[in-house]
Amino acid sequence: VNLTNFFFSWYFREGEVFRVECVDWTGGQIRNNDSSEDVKNVDLSQVHYLSGPIDIPTAQPGDLLKVEFLDLGTLDGDEWGFTGTFAKENGGGFLTDHYPCASKAIWDLEGVYATSRHIPGVKFAGLIHPGLIGTAPSMELLEMWNSREASLVSKEGTAKETTLCGCLATRPLACLPDPAGAMLGKLGHFKDKQGNDENWDNMASEAARTVPGRENGGNCDIKNLSRGCTVYFPVFVPGALLSMGDMHFSQGDGEVSFCGAIEMSGWLDLKCTVIRGGMSCLPAVGPSPLSVNPIFEIGPLE
Repeated sequence: VNLTNFFFSWYFREGEVFRVECVDWTGGQIRNNDSSEDVKNVDLSQVHYLSGPIDIPTAQPGDLLKVEFLDLGTLDGDEWGFTGTFAKENGGGFLTDHYPCASKAIWDLEGVYATSRHIPGVKFAGLIHPGLIGTAPSMELLEMWNSREASLVSKEGTAKETTLCGCLATRPLACLPDPAGAMLGKLGHFKDKQGNDENWDNMASEAARTVPGRENGGNCDIKNLSRGCTVYFPVFVPGALLSMGDMHFSQGDGEVSFCGAIEMSGWLDLKCTVIRGGMSCLPAVGPSPLSVNPIFEIGPLE
C-alpha cells in the first residue's frame, strides 16, 4: 500500500465538512460466519485497504494539516465486526507462542454496544476510531523510510538484530516495499497491474507499506482517537493527500493478538484546516528536518 504517487481521489476546501467511507482493513476477506478459515488464510500482503487520498488544495509542504474528528459510525447494512488471532504459520501475533492457531469472533454492533455469538454473555461499549490515518510522504521522505527500514531488515538473523524474532514468534519491525499486494489507488490494484504495467511495477517496488507508523502518522492504532479529537499532521506534498482506513469499533491498549481490535467497515465525518508553516513548530526527532511526529489531541470521550 502506498501513500504517495496517487492520482487524487477527492478535493475539499478548508473548513468544509466531508464524509469518508472505509472498507475493513482486509478489503472484505473476512466474512460474517462461524469459520476461522478466512482468518487462517487471509492474504496479509494486501493490507491495509485505505480511502483517499484527499487533496486540500491550500495545503503546502511545511504546513500542518489540522484534522478534526466530528463523527464516526458503521456503514449502513454492515453493522458487524470481527476480532481474530492469526495462525502462527501466517505471521501470528504477540501471543502466538501461547495461541498458535487461528480463531475468530464476530461481533454485532448496535449503537455504542457490541455483542458476540462466539463470546456469549459479553456486552460492552466501544469507541469507533480509525486505526490508520496519515498524509502522503514526499519522495525525499519515502527514500528515508526505505533506507531506514532496509537497514533494520538487513540485521535480522544476525547478532545486531533489534527484534525478538530469533527467539519469539513476533513480527519484524519493518515491512519493505513489495509489488505483491500493492494497491496504488487509481493507478491500479496488484491483481490487474503486477507484471503487466512497467510504470506500475516501478512505483510498487518503492511504495511504502502501511504497517508501521511513521512521520506522516499512518498506523497509529490509538483507541480513543474518536469524536472530538484533533490531529495536526505534517504536510510533505502539495495538497497534503490525506488517507485513512482500518476502522475499529473498539481496541485495547495495543493490538496484542495483532488483529486485536474489533475490525469493521465504517465512516468518518472530518473537517480540515491548514496552519501555514506550522511544521516548523514540530521538534525534529531524527537526523532530518522531516523527522517529525504528528500531534494527537485526544478529545473528551474515553
